[in-house]
Amino acid sequence: MAQLIVRNIADDLVARLKRRAAEHGRSAEAEHREILREALLAPPRQSFKELAAQVRAMIGDRHQTPSEILQREGRDER
Repeated sequence: MAQLIVRNIADDLVARLKRRAAEHGRSAEAEHREILREALLAPPRQSFKELAAQVRAMIGDRHQTPSEILQREGRDER
């Protein structure tokens, strides 16, 4: 396995890493490995375009009220 050296980390981040490691019952080095593993193995976030397409698919052919009508109705209710 490869080794990775990370330099010039702020003291407060190192302290937070050590606290987090203690909470999980492992060394700071093991916690660092776990953080990297979780971050890099997680599925990539969807783009806005992909999320918008999902919303459009969920809505389907339902009628949508234009925003200016909703705003006018909201003002009229006051």
